[in-house]
Amino acid sequence: MICGGYFEPEKKLARKSELESLMNSPNFWDDKKNSESVIEELNSIKNVLENCDSLKNKIDSDIELIDMMDDSDQEFINLINEDVLLIDSELSKLENLLVLNGPYDSGSAILEIHPGAGGTESCDWANMLYRMYTRWCANKGYKVDVIDYQAGEVAGIKSVSMLVKGMYSYGYLKCEKGVHRLIRISPFDSGARRHTSFASVDVMPYFGDQDVNVEINPNDLRIDIYRSSGNGGQGVNTTDSAVRILHIPTKIMVTCQDERSQIMNKEKAMKVLKSKLYQLELEKRDAELKEIQGVQKEINFGSQVRSYIMHPYSMVKDHRTNTETSNVNKVLDGDIDLFINDVLKGDIHG
Repeated sequence: MICGGYFEPEKKLARKSELESLMNSPNFWDDKKNSESVIEELNSIKNVLENCDSLKNKIDSDIELIDMMDDSDQEFINLINEDVLLIDSELSKLENLLVLNGPYDSGSAILEIHPGAGGTESCDWANMLYRMYTRWCANKGYKVDVIDYQAGEVAGIKSVSMLVKGMYSYGYLKCEKGVHRLIRISPFDSGARRHTSFASVDVMPYFGDQDVNVEINPNDLRIDIYRSSGNGGQGVNTTDSAVRILHIPTKIMVTCQDERSQIMNKEKAMKVLKSKLYQLELEKRDAELKEIQGVQKEINFGSQVRSYIMHPYSMVKDHRTNTETSNVNKVLDGDIDLFINDVLKGDIHG
């Protein structure tokens, strides 16, 4: 029996039946895009329901054991306490799914990192963030396709754009959008002075082949072909296959160089451009709505969402939730779920 109330299992069961009926219709596969969307939603609902069932069974089992066992048995008490921590962790994950119900939350994401002012120091910080997110993605089982990578002149990166594929990757990563600040003793400063560096993280949903009703006039595009760059080695493409596309009216520029084929790079760059233009349209509509409501909430380069302090003490603090930890290295190794979960909880209870 599925646990009820908070997770609205009745509604999910009803929706599950609707989707299964759609899948059983004879013309279900005629519209591939729609059929994939139905399957994705169905899998998401099944995931929530199965997790609810599993948790309820675990709780019921523990209650039965508590009724049967002697409460003076310390080993048994320790076992129950371990289960309580596990159940609490699993409940937090299910809570997250409550707010990951936006129109794009369950899909893939485009994540971009750009260093701020500060030259080599900021480029190195951007690279540290890139490593942090790729490790987080690996731990989540998400696939990462690097769309564009521009190395720094001395160290680090000038910019990186990557496609993160996996269910709910956008829903989770959207919590990371904003300015990230690093305070440390710079390894590039011979005087061993403390430096503050900034890097911006931008996250948007990836619409891929979906019909997002974005019309692009070919006359509005400037397309340049150039030779791919990289970190060196056999994987570097030595042909003129990299593609840069500028959308002249909006000044939005996208580049792609991870494919060896110019045609494939252009196709992927166009998909990214389409996603960005659609995201821009959504933001315009959202801004108009907020203006009507009298609410203005902007993120600019001076308003960091998180600080990573490595000197004179160790601390990572999220300024939106006040969540903090002293284990900076663990966070930079990709352990950022603590911050993401608390941002999502703020969406639930805020």
